[in-house]
Amino acid sequence: QSAIDGKEVPVYPTPTIGMMGILPSKKNMMTLAFQEEGDLIYMLGTAKNDINSSEYLYSYHNIKESSAPYFNLEEEVKLQKTLKRIIKDKLVKSAHDCADGGLFIALLESAMPNNLGFNIQTEEGIRKDAYLFGEAQGRVVVSVSKAQEQAFKDAMKTSGVPFGSIGVVGGDELKVDGESFAKLSVAKEEFDNALGKHLE
Repeated sequence: QSAIDGKEVPVYPTPTIGMMGILPSKKNMMTLAFQEEGDLIYMLGTAKNDINSSEYLYSYHNIKESSAPYFNLEEEVKLQKTLKRIIKDKLVKSAHDCADGGLFIALLESAMPNNLGFNIQTEEGIRKDAYLFGEAQGRVVVSVSKAQEQAFKDAMKTSGVPFGSIGVVGGDELKVDGESFAKLSVAKEEFDNALGKHLE
């Protein structure tokens, strides 16, 4: 139980999984942070018209119960093996999965560490809210240098994993389809202090 405005309300169960792995060599360590202005942003995997069980559905539409988001184990294994290979071959400069909060939050989390904004285009045929905030699995955002773009594309084509260019790293704004969602500094302030403000 938890108290809100003097009333006791239930706390939803929160399963927590702790995981640990071994990285044989630090030279293959990858960051989620965008590295350089002008780097290209690609999405590995396929966008889905799916907002099930997302923070967006819960927070903005007040729907607390829905089906699990899209997940395909075979696709996920293929994606992760491909990602491991292109990281080892130094074809990407950053990589971040689209999990809690969806693509937009993944992009924001990649933008904040080095204060590098982004400018992306959404995909035609996919609802914009699902594209940006849906939590369908099997998607990873990577950044690629222009010098490595062709080698990256060649490797992805041989992998059989769907991929596509979605934008570019840079600037001080979070731009989607030519529209600025926010200045990066403002979004970072909100992101870093959201819990504290909620508890005030």
